[in-house]
This record gives sequence, C-alpha cells and structure tokens, in this order.
Amino acid sequence: MQGTPETTPRAAAYPPTDRTIPTRSAHKASYDKELVHAILDEGYVCHLGFVRDGAPVVLPTLYGRVGETLYVHGSTGSRPLRMTGRADPGLAVCLTVTHVDGLVLARSAFHHSINYRSVVVHGIAHDVTDPQEKLTALDALVDHVVPGRSADSRPANRKELAATAVIRLDLNEVSAKTRTGGVNDEPEDLALPHWAGVLPLRKGYGPPVPEADLAPGTELPGYLAVL
Repeated sequence: MQGTPETTPRAAAYPPTDRTIPTRSAHKASYDKELVHAILDEGYVCHLGFVRDGAPVVLPTLYGRVGETLYVHGSTGSRPLRMTGRADPGLAVCLTVTHVDGLVLARSAFHHSINYRSVVVHGIAHDVTDPQEKLTALDALVDHVVPGRSADSRPANRKELAATAVIRLDLNEVSAKTRTGGVNDEPEDLALPHWAGVLPLRKGYGPPVPEADLAPGTELPGYLAVL
C-alpha cells in the first residue's frame, strides 16, 4: 500500500545515468537537487511523455512536488491515468519542465539561442490509491499554483475525489540543464553591423480580478496581495 512521501534526507545530488547524461552540451547539465527543486517549484506546467499503442504521446498538465516525489493529476477518464492504473509495475514516463529566461540574439542566424532552465525526469509512474496520500497530493497541487491556497478553499468532496486520479513519480533519475550568458558569435562576425545581445523574459502577475459574485465581506487574501 502506498503511504505518505519519504522525508528522510538524501544526498545532495542525483546519480547520473545513461538517460540523464546529455549527448550534446554535457557541461550544461546538473544533478544538484537544490537546483532541480528550484526549477520544478517555479513552474506551473509539465509535459508528460509516455508510449501509447507503440507511438509517443506528450501531454501538458499541472504538477506538484512533495519532497522527492512529483504528483500529476487528471480525470480518471484520461488515457495516461487509466494506463498507469492498469500497468504493472507502473507506466514508464518522461516528465519535463522548462523556463525560458531570455532570447539570445546573435549577429549570425546560426548562433541565435535562448537562456533557459529545464528539468527532465525519467521513471515509473504509479497510481496513488492511498486516501491520505491522495489528499496530500491534491493539496500540493493547489499550493504549487499559489502557496497557501489549499487552506483557503473547500477541499474536494467524495464525488470530486472519485473523479480525480493522481499519479506519483519519484525523483530518482533526474537532470537539470541550463544556459545562461550572452552571445557566442564567431570572431569574424563581431564587426558586422547587426545588434546582438540578450532580451530578458520575466514572469509577472497582474492585479487580481475578483469574481462579481463574491460573498459579501470577502477580502483579498494576503498571499495574493504580495504577488
């Protein structure tokens, strides 16, 4: 039976494997757990890849992290969730999260690039059947979007829980890959009359837009006011 996620401290880095060592630009790879966690915690959407009927499928979806475990949720009728429940010992997946931090504009078309941070997780996804772990996972999914939100919203009722499936993916075979810095133009191109540099991209929040039918006296919660 599945239980709550392991809380025992582990080593500070994930062990590299054949699948997590890049074949190109290996110097950009990192297995540092702190970096991996930071990249995962800053994102909202992951891409979940698996094989269906002999063909690759990649789906965007929400996720949440609890320690060394990622949780992904969806409808009990969704294909990957159904496949995870049927598979033994689970469903082989590849999950990715990427942030684009800047557009790198070079003098030559060939050397245009992006500054980015990404994480790739390989592993076996398992259906979460333990009720307490499922509640923990759903709270983590809500708090991943806005920290503190799960305590400020109605919990899922029995019908909603029955319609929601959750899978878990342990962070064992993991790597991060990043690119930072400026342009890598060829020396012979430096005198060309083309602008070169980095166009930073920043994530931001607009002012909260309240629903017109809020209950009287409902105020903006503090965790939204500070965004």
